[in-house]
Order: sequence, then structure tokens, then C-alpha cells
Amino acid sequence: MKNFLFIIVILILISACTSTKSIIRKDFNKQLSSLFYQNQFTGVLVIDAETKDTIYTNNSHKYFIPASNTKIFTLYAALKILPIQIPALKYIEANDTLYFEGTGDPSFLHRYIKDSTGLKFLERHHNLVFVSDNFQDEKYGPGWAWDDYQWYYSAEKSALPINGNVVITNKNPVLMVSPSYFKDSILELTHKNNRNETSNLFYYPPTRKDTLETPFITSNQTTKSILENLLSKKVGIATTMPVGEKQTLYGSNADSLYVRMMHESDNFIAEQLLLVSAGVLTDTLNGKLTRSYILENELKNLNQEPRWVDGSGLSRYNLFTPQNMVSVLDQLYKMVPQERLFSIFPAGGLSGTLKNRFAGDKKPYVFAKSGSLSNNYCLSGYLVANSGKVLIFSFMNNHFKQSTTEERDRLEQMLQTLRDTY
Repeated sequence: MKNFLFIIVILILISACTSTKSIIRKDFNKQLSSLFYQNQFTGVLVIDAETKDTIYTNNSHKYFIPASNTKIFTLYAALKILPIQIPALKYIEANDTLYFEGTGDPSFLHRYIKDSTGLKFLERHHNLVFVSDNFQDEKYGPGWAWDDYQWYYSAEKSALPINGNVVITNKNPVLMVSPSYFKDSILELTHKNNRNETSNLFYYPPTRKDTLETPFITSNQTTKSILENLLSKKVGIATTMPVGEKQTLYGSNADSLYVRMMHESDNFIAEQLLLVSAGVLTDTLNGKLTRSYILENELKNLNQEPRWVDGSGLSRYNLFTPQNMVSVLDQLYKMVPQERLFSIFPAGGLSGTLKNRFAGDKKPYVFAKSGSLSNNYCLSGYLVANSGKVLIFSFMNNHFKQSTTEERDRLEQMLQTLRDTY
């Protein structure tokens, strides 16, 4: 009799689960077959985080341009490779001289991270030599738009970034410039651009009141000059370290960078994290080294091999599938405690790029990374249903001509169906 009752209970549970999936499937199929979605390309995958059951799938094996969903892979790489504290500098002391090289650490005097560990360390030494040969990457990622050079989201990559590799300008009431090294390179006049394309000459309209962040052109000489201005002492340049074992200075807490990258979709931090990771794996700062290592070792069993070309998702050369996204999100869910993981991702209606959308009635139910480029919008992450169950999802939309707002509104309807039904 007990066995019979047990079987009945199991059958009821299976029936209820099947019914729930059927409701979601019918709702999603109806929406995705509407006129709105006919002239765009959409892929969806939703799974149960605990059972791994597939709740819904549509084109989940096909490739999409992920935009900033790429940062989910960058986060995974950084969590796999980097320590709790970010390597800030590597150095060797020889003959009363400190030879130091950058690690790619983006937090060095960053406006929002505010880490001065490296600067304070350099201030304690009199004879300084900056070694520049470990950066073996390009300043820009492949496929980045050339005319984005003047916008904050397209700052150049470098071995020893300072101030996020941007010039911060504001007027209140006098003109303030950071790094101050560039104060004589700012012209207070109205111009169609924020910076000259080929030189560090910047423009700040006299009537402007807000803060302007403009990338500067990086070089070893520019790094040397900014450091000399900050430290009020001479800094030499060398191409190689002296013989000896390098020491590592550790700086900012890694989670502060992860949160900034994911909440604000900070492209610069994403790119630099791949460089820092490469420097931990090898002595060379090159993002490709990190991407190759992760794909060939940690993610070699993905159902489809991604084309992963940068850390931020600025490049339209990136190609990922919803299955790729859900697989990495699943690994993150198993690897990182839920409270910490959900704090790194933007929370719907509460924080970051999701602060004004996907809000819950009383508390957040979506913890996810959005990704936007012209005609593309993706959202991948975690959803907490009213039942308390956690779902892992990836919605990828490419090639639409409607407004992104309308795309988000329709996606929100489907997320609410998941929340209220499962």
C-alpha cells in the first residue's frame, strides 16, 4: 500500500511538472511566432538550476552576436584564474632601483574603484624604472568600431592603465582635469569631437556642466609622463626586467572589479581582466592567451565552440549560442555561493543596468547580464520563480529593427510567465 501511494505521489508530481512546462511552452511559442519576431533572429534556453531539466528551448544551438553577454565568459575566466586580490604590479629591486611592470590591473587610480595601492608603493621608492615589454596585445579589440575612439566605453587597453585610461574633465566652477598631466591638453571650445583622433588634444565646451570621460592615446612615454607628474620624480623606461625573481604587489579586491564590470557593463574593466588573467597564467599580457586557455581547458566540452574575440562584447565578431551562455552560467552557479554570485550580477529593478527594468513586486527576481548593440539585445542569467526555484536562462535577439525598449518589454512578459508559472 505504501509503495502504491508513493507511486501515485510521484505520478502527480510528474504530471504537475509536465503541465507547468506545457503552459510555459505554449505561452513562449505564441509570443515568438507573433509578427513582432518574424523579421528577427531569436534564441532561447531555460533550464532548472537544480534538476537541469530543460524548461524551454528555441534555436538554442545557433550562434548569435552576444554584445555584453560576452562579459559572462570574462567573469567566468577571471573567477577561475585570479586570486581574491588583484595583482597590481610586478617588480624586482636591483642596485637601489625598483624595476616594475604593469599587470593590466584596471583599478590603478580608477575613478570608481579608487585603488591607490600601486601609487603608494611607487611613492616609497626613489629610483624607478618602468618595464614595458610584457604587453603583447592590441590597444583595441578586433572588430571594434573605429569612430568610438572618443567615447569612454572604448578606452585603450594597456599594461599599466591609469585613471581607467580616460581623461576626466568637469567645471565647477573652474576646469578640473584628471590625470592633471593633461590639463594643458584641454581646449575649452565647442567641437564636434571630444578628442583629436590622432593626438591627445581634448575639447570641453565652455557651457558644459557635467563630467566628461574621454579616452587618451596610450604609449610607454605617456605612461612615464603621467607617473612622473603624479609622483613628482623621474621615471625611467626599460624593455626588459633585470635577472631575478619577480615579486607581486596585490591591490584591490577582485569582486569590486567584477561588480563594476557586470553592473555597469564596464568594457574597459572586462578587457583588462583578460590581460590580468593572462599575466597570472604566463608572463605575457594578451587577452587571447586567457580566452584560449579557458576554451581549451575549462570549457572544452561546450556543445558548440564559441568565437570569443574580446572581453567586453564590443566586437560583432563574437559568436555564442544560448547553450553556451547557460552552460557557463550553470558552472558559475555551482562554483560561486548564490548570495555572492547574485550580488555580482545586476538585480532587476534594483541595481546596475537593470535598475529601471525587470523589477519584482517586492524583491528582485532577475539577476542577469544584458547586452546591447545596434539591432541586438540579449539577456542571460538567473531567475527566482515564485516557488523559490532558480532557473538559468539565455534570451538572445539579433537583427531587429524595432526599438530596444519594445524588445525588453516583450522579454519581460516572458520572464514574468516563468516567475509566476514555474
